Amino acid sequence: MKFFNFLRKKDNNFSQSGQDQFAYNLSGSYGLYLEIGAHDPVINSNTFNLEVKCKWNGVSIEYDKSFKKSWYNCKQRKNNVIWDNAFNIDYSLMIKQKKLPNKFNYLSCDIEPAENTYNILKKIINSKLVFDFISFEHDKYNIGDKYEKLSIEYLKNHNYKIAVNDVYSRNKKYKVYETWFINNEIDFKEVNYSVWKKKFYKDNKFIF
Repeated sequence: MKFFNFLRKKDNNFSQSGQDQFAYNLSGSYGLYLEIGAHDPVINSNTFNLEVKCKWNGVSIEYDKSFKKSWYNCKQRKNNVIWDNAFNIDYSLMIKQKKLPNKFNYLSCDIEPAENTYNILKKIINSKLVFDFISFEHDKYNIGDKYEKLSIEYLKNHNYKIAVNDVYSRNKKYKVYETWFINNEIDFKEVNYSVWKKKFYKDNKFIF
C-alpha cells in the first residue's frame, strides 16, 4: 500500500505508455473520453492527466469495485465512473442519458482478458460511437498476436487505421501490449512506438 501511495504522489507518472500524451497532442484541451477499464484513478491511468490537466470530460467504466475507495479519495477527479460490467451497458442509451455526442476524442479499451477487450471494442463500435483515437490492449507479449490481428482487421473495416504500432509498457521494449488507432479522416502517418516515444514521450512524462 505504501508503494501505491508513493506512485500516486509522484508527478507525471500516470499513463503506462503515453496514451494521454497522444490523445492530448491529437485533440488538445477540453476533449471527451470513454474509458473501458478504469482501474485506479491515478496509477497507470490513461485519463487522469486528460481530466485534471487538460479539462477533458468523460465517462469511465470499471467492474472491480475494490477500486471504488481510491476513486472516492481522489478529489482531483470529478468525471463520471460507472461501476458495472462493460458488457451490461447500452452505450447508445448511455450517451443520450448523459447528453453526450456520439463523437468522442478518445476510447481507452483495456479489460481482461484480451478476448474481452476485443469483444467490448466491437460492441462499442457497433453502438455507432465514433472516436478520433483508440488505444486497444491486446497483450501480444503475453498471449501472442491473435487479438492484435483481429483488432487491426476489424477496425480497418470500420473506418480506422493504425497510428502507432508495437506499443510497449514504459521502457520495457519486450512488453508490446497495445496498438493505437485513429479515425481514417485524420491525417497521420503510421509510426512505430519507439519512434513516437523518442520524439514525444522519451522521459515517460506528460507534457501539457
